[in-house]
Amino acid sequence: MGRFNSMVKGKCPKCEEGKIFESNGNILKLQGPKMHEDCPHCNFKFEREPGYFFGAMFVSYGITTAEAIATFVAIRVLGIEMSVDLMMAIITAVMLIFLFPNFKLSRILWLYLFTKKHRTTPIDAASSEAQA
Repeated sequence: MGRFNSMVKGKCPKCEEGKIFESNGNILKLQGPKMHEDCPHCNFKFEREPGYFFGAMFVSYGITTAEAIATFVAIRVLGIEMSVDLMMAIITAVMLIFLFPNFKLSRILWLYLFTKKHRTTPIDAASSEAQA
């Protein structure tokens, strides 16, 4: 499976088999997505140190800002006339709708950014002979 596909599916960045999140969360019940502490397949510890995902907040901020700007531009391009208050309400609604997906995406991106994939296939014979 390709690394991008594994990232989109929320798989472990180390083995690309185990799931990072055990639940998606439910915005109606105000329950956020829950992460596994370790990969269920390879036991890779996702939060390597306290505060590891602090940087993922900035990634989430960037994604949310991009969504807000895209919503604003879409409203303007479509030529929909509305008050500033209504436009802000729509942008806020879009930001709230994507709250949990952004949370998950930012953490997954943060993990993939700083984790090398575990090599599961042996190095080809030619390169191993060259090392000997």
